[in-house]
Amino acid sequence: MRAADVMTPNVITVTPDSEVREIASLLVEHGISAVPVVDADNRVLGIVSEGDLMRRVESDNGEPRSWWLRLFSGHSAVDYVKSHGRKAREIMTPDPLTVSEDEPLHQIASQLEKRRIKRVPVVRDGRLVGIVSRSNLLRGFSVADSAPAATRDDREIRDAILKEVDDNTDVMIDRLNIIVADGQVQLWGLVDSKEQRLAVQVAAENTPGVTSVENNLGFLPRGMGGV
Repeated sequence: MRAADVMTPNVITVTPDSEVREIASLLVEHGISAVPVVDADNRVLGIVSEGDLMRRVESDNGEPRSWWLRLFSGHSAVDYVKSHGRKAREIMTPDPLTVSEDEPLHQIASQLEKRRIKRVPVVRDGRLVGIVSRSNLLRGFSVADSAPAATRDDREIRDAILKEVDDNTDVMIDRLNIIVADGQVQLWGLVDSKEQRLAVQVAAENTPGVTSVENNLGFLPRGMGGV
């Protein structure tokens, strides 16, 4: 399997001038841990992760404290950055590692381990088309051990499912990870309700070329993403 078979498309992004408080809100709203920073041509300039935000937040005794903990303790990163607004360009990790759609999963895994990072943007002709995280890789490896390698037809099936969900449901596809191998579909990611979970399954089942659907979708924790 390659990056195109497991990547999350329709990536949430920010611009270099996006304010830190806006970025923190995006991470919370979408249940993600990082966002690429892109220019007007959708070229990747950097990444802002929760780690970058954590370094902007200190506890009362000066020790670093997870901004996620502050979200639940009433002192959130969002509250903090509202009074200490900065731009993405100032806190991002610049010139991050990127991979092509054809990058093999084992090579991506090796790079993540070597660089101690959790995700990598996927580019086509220098422009962002997706992102691969550790969870994407794990799901891809689990399928690769028991199913034939994904084909071009499998990628077309995957794209068709995502388009159907995006066009005709209220499910946010940036939270989905759909893997297709030999027409067999695995649904991963987070949705807001049982109705959304079923909607994604129905969209997959109705897509030509699909032979089976395994629904592993979970539910977004209450208090995140508007739930």
